[in-house]
Amino acid sequence: MPEKLVAGEIIKYINITRTIMENVVENVVAMPRIGDKAPEFKAITTQGNLDFPKAYEGKWVILFSHPADFTPVCTSEFMTFAKMEPEFNALNCDLVGLSIDGLYSHIAWLRTIKEKIEYKDMKNIEVKFPLIEDITMEIAKKYGMIQPGESSTKAVRAVFFIDPKGIIRAIIYYPLSLGRNFDELKRALIAMQTADKHEIATPADWRPGDAVIVPPAGSCGVAKDRMEGDEADMKCYDWFFCTKELPLDKV
Repeated sequence: MPEKLVAGEIIKYINITRTIMENVVENVVAMPRIGDKAPEFKAITTQGNLDFPKAYEGKWVILFSHPADFTPVCTSEFMTFAKMEPEFNALNCDLVGLSIDGLYSHIAWLRTIKEKIEYKDMKNIEVKFPLIEDITMEIAKKYGMIQPGESSTKAVRAVFFIDPKGIIRAIIYYPLSLGRNFDELKRALIAMQTADKHEIATPADWRPGDAVIVPPAGSCGVAKDRMEGDEADMKCYDWFFCTKELPLDKV
């Protein structure tokens, strides 16, 4: 085969490969990360049109997805979230749900929950927070809620904590079969708010009222003072690991 023809075929192959790779890159949506601005979108919900996250400026918001309407795990979750909504609101936090079902399916499902479902100590539960219609999966894909290893047609149980400045502060993912721990969602929210307010960190299994972790010593002198007990309000396990009491009424 003539050298020019071989070279031409190679260049053609390279160009085709480049085009394929460019198309792949264009279709890949990077999942938002902790510390990123929450991706913006406008949507139709069960509570009207929503401009997100603009509508929640100055508030915390929990954006969460569920696989499908009229499914048992999702029903138990929505009833629990609706029951706890006043507790989240008291923490300056609003709730927003999402699935790739349509608006009328959402409405019918929420009516069924209120009129027919009794679960544990919950009955006549009305879901008042917005539930987003996302039949195109555009929002779910933008937030990385579609996990092909679980399902390419259903959103997994994703939870995004977004602060009053519209910054993603925490992300929790659950598989389709696992219902969320709502006490943990509330605990995580309180812990982040407490860390912001008091410039501290929270240890494993922290609960409001427990001791908190103070920032590590920034100099040899401070480390020495801590280890010698000169900072009376602290308990130090070593120079880099000190805690202090934070009463429940200060959280």
